[in-house]
Amino acid sequence: MPPPPEPLTEFQRFIASTTNQILPIYGASLFKNVPSSFAPLDMTPVPSDYVIGPGDELRIRVWGQMNFQVNATVDRSGEVFLPQVGPVHVAGTAVSALTEHLRTAIGRVYHNFDIAVDLGKIRAIQIYVSGQARRPGVYTVSSLSTLIDALFASGGPSVQGSMRHISLRRGNAVVTEFDLYSLLVRGDKSADVKLQSGDVIFIPPAGSQVAITGSVRVPAIYELSPNDSLASVVALAGGITSTATEARLSIERVEDHRDRHSIEIAYDAGGLATPMSDGDLIHVFSIVPIYRRTVVLRGNTANPGRSAWHPGMRISDLIPDKEALLTRSYWWKRTQLGLPAPDFEPTPGFDDLRQPAQDVAIKLKSPDAFEVADSQDGIAPQQESTGEHQLSKPDDVERRRLSPEQKAGNASLASAESSLASQVKPSGQHSERLSRVPEIDWDYAVIERLDPETMKTRLIGFDLGAVVLRHDPSQDLNLLSGDVVTVYSGADIRIPIAHQTKTVMLDGEFAHAGFYTVEPGETLRRLVDRAGGLTPDAYLYGSEFTRESTRALQQARIDEYVQTLSLRIQRSNLAVASSAVNPSQDLASGASAQNSEKELLASLLQIRATGRIVLEIKPEDTGTMRLPDIALEDGDRFSIPQVPSNVNVVGAVFNQNSFLYSQSRRAATYLRMAGGPSRDADRSQEFIIRADGEVISRQTEGAWGNSVFNNLVVNPGDTIVIPEKAYKPSAWRGVLDWSQLFSQFALGAAALSVIH
Repeated sequence: MPPPPEPLTEFQRFIASTTNQILPIYGASLFKNVPSSFAPLDMTPVPSDYVIGPGDELRIRVWGQMNFQVNATVDRSGEVFLPQVGPVHVAGTAVSALTEHLRTAIGRVYHNFDIAVDLGKIRAIQIYVSGQARRPGVYTVSSLSTLIDALFASGGPSVQGSMRHISLRRGNAVVTEFDLYSLLVRGDKSADVKLQSGDVIFIPPAGSQVAITGSVRVPAIYELSPNDSLASVVALAGGITSTATEARLSIERVEDHRDRHSIEIAYDAGGLATPMSDGDLIHVFSIVPIYRRTVVLRGNTANPGRSAWHPGMRISDLIPDKEALLTRSYWWKRTQLGLPAPDFEPTPGFDDLRQPAQDVAIKLKSPDAFEVADSQDGIAPQQESTGEHQLSKPDDVERRRLSPEQKAGNASLASAESSLASQVKPSGQHSERLSRVPEIDWDYAVIERLDPETMKTRLIGFDLGAVVLRHDPSQDLNLLSGDVVTVYSGADIRIPIAHQTKTVMLDGEFAHAGFYTVEPGETLRRLVDRAGGLTPDAYLYGSEFTRESTRALQQARIDEYVQTLSLRIQRSNLAVASSAVNPSQDLASGASAQNSEKELLASLLQIRATGRIVLEIKPEDTGTMRLPDIALEDGDRFSIPQVPSNVNVVGAVFNQNSFLYSQSRRAATYLRMAGGPSRDADRSQEFIIRADGEVISRQTEGAWGNSVFNNLVVNPGDTIVIPEKAYKPSAWRGVLDWSQLFSQFALGAAALSVIH
C-alpha cells in the first residue's frame, strides 16, 4: 500500500500563489509507489567481493576420496562444521576465495577430492534511517543491500528532506555523501556503497530551493548545490523546449527575506552564469506564435490553412479557381456513394442465433444516394413506399412521452395519442439530403488585416464571384503578410433567396416522387406539375406539407407555452397553500397534485413540433390545380398518401378500432360501431382530427349539442376522439391543456375550427 500523499511545502504554496500551478518537488515521484516492505535479495547473484559473515548459509559438496554434502550456516564465531573434518573458520573470507579456503582446510585430512561451494541464504543486517525520511526507523535488510536500496525501503526523503546531501555513517565516520540528483539526472550511482550492520542513513532538511517554470522540459522545484548557476538549474530541468524564446528569462527574487523583485536575464553566456539564490522563481518564456510572410485562408474552402506570402500576391493566387471552394467533406461524401455492395447484419438488440431467420430485423449498411442525418452509423432503415425512416412504431415513440401514472390515469388520451401519432410523420428538414455542393456566398468574402501602426483590425470586403468566376481585376485585391481571407457559406451568412439552391422532397403519390431543385420563381403547384402530377390514388386532402422554418417557430411557441404553464402551476400551488384551512389534511393531496403536475410538464417538454402547414384543401379536391401557389423554401417536404379506407375511433368508447369508410356514414354511426361512449366518456370535450391536420372540437361551454356533433361529416383518414372524464379539477385542467397543445402544435394544425 503506497504511503499517503504528503502536504504541500510552504515554498510550493508560495510558488502556486504566483504561477497558479503546483510545481512538484523534483525527485519525489521516484519514491511515490515504493513497496511497503523491502524485498529480500536472496535470489540475486552474489558479487565476488562479498565477505562471509555470521548468518550466511554455505552449500558445500565434496566428492572423491570422501563424499558428503552439507548446508552449513556460519555461527557467531564465524565457523562452519564439516563432517569428518571439523570446524572451519570462514568469517571475513571473500566469496571469490571461499572455495580455495575450504579446499585447503579439507586437504589437511583428505586427498584426491573435488569441492563445489556456493551461498544459500544470505544473512540479514540491521540499519537505521533517520532525519527527514518519509518513513524513518530501524530496517532489517539483506546484507547485499546498498544505500539506494535502503532509501527505497524507507520511502526516500520526505518533501522537507534533502535530495542532494544524504550521508551514510558507520561508527563515527561518514562513509559517503550521496546526491540523488546524480542518479536522477545522469543515471550515476558510483557513490552508492554496500551497507553493513549498524549503518546509519541520515537525511538532513532540504537546502536552498528554486522553482523553474515555463518552456522547460521538467518544470519543478529544485534543490541547489553550492555555487549553482542559472545554467545548471536549466540543465537540471532538462533544458529549454523547442518553443522557448532565447531572448530573455525572468527571475523573481526575494531580497534579505523582505522585498521581492523581478530580474530580466539575457539568454547568453553571461546571463546563464547568474548565481542562484534560495527562493528564486525562474520563468522561461515561450515564443510569440506569430507567422511571418504568411497569409491564412479559412472558411468554405478545400484547403483552409496557412500559405506562404510573396510580394505582389493577390486573392486569385490564394483562390485560383472555383474548385478550390469545394470542401473536402463534400468530396468525402461523394466518394462514399461508390462504396461496394451493401452488407446485412442484425440490428442491435436482436439475437440472430436464437431467433428464426424471418424474425431477425436487418438493416442496410451501405451508403445511399443521400446523406442521412441524425443516425449514428449514417444509415437509417428505409420504407420502400414513402422513403421515411422509422426505427420503431410511431405510436410506441409517442407513448413513451407519458409516465406510467399518466398512461393509467388517462387511458383514453393515451389511446388517442397512439392513433394521432400513427398519422404523424417526421418533418422539419427531411432526414434524407441530397449530396450537393455547399452553398457558397459568391457575393461577399472578407480580408481581415491588422494595421501595424494602430494595431487595430480592419475588414476589407470583396466580391468573391467577381474574382473567381468573372476574373474582375478590380476585385482581385493585393494581400499583405498576416492577412486572413475568409470565405463564407450559407450556413455562416444567409444568402439572398434568389441565390439559394432550394431542394424540395415530393413523397408519396406523385408520378415521379423524389428530390427536386426548385427553379427560380417556381411554386409548389408548378413543381408538382413538373414532376408529372399526381397518381390516380392520390389523397390530396390527407397531404402533409412541412417546412423547417415553421417547425422552428412552432417549437418556440411550444416552449413558451410550457414555460407559461409552469409559472401558472407554481402560482396556483402557492395560492392553494396560502388559502388552506387545515394544512395537515391537504398535505397528502397537495403533494400528489404537484407530482402529477411535474410529470405533466416533463411530458410536455418531450413534445416536438412537426412544422406542418395546413393547406386548406377540401376533401373532394383533386388535381394539381387545387394546390396553393405558394413559394418554396429549401428543405420543404410535400407528402401525399393514397386514399385511406378507414376511420379511427379512439378514447372512452367500448371498442377502440378502425372502421371502413363509407360516404353515407356520419360521426354517430362510427361511434355506434365502436360500441358508443363508455360511462367515463366526457362528451363535452370530444373532437375530430381531420386527415389534413385540422381539429374540430366542441367548446367546453357546450355551445352545440350532441346532435350537431353526431351529424358531422367524416372523411377517410379522420380520427374521432372521446376523452375520459377527469375528477380532480387541477389534474383535468392540466390534461385539457395538454390535449389542446397536442392537437394544435404536435400535429402541426394551423387553426382550431369550432362548430356552433
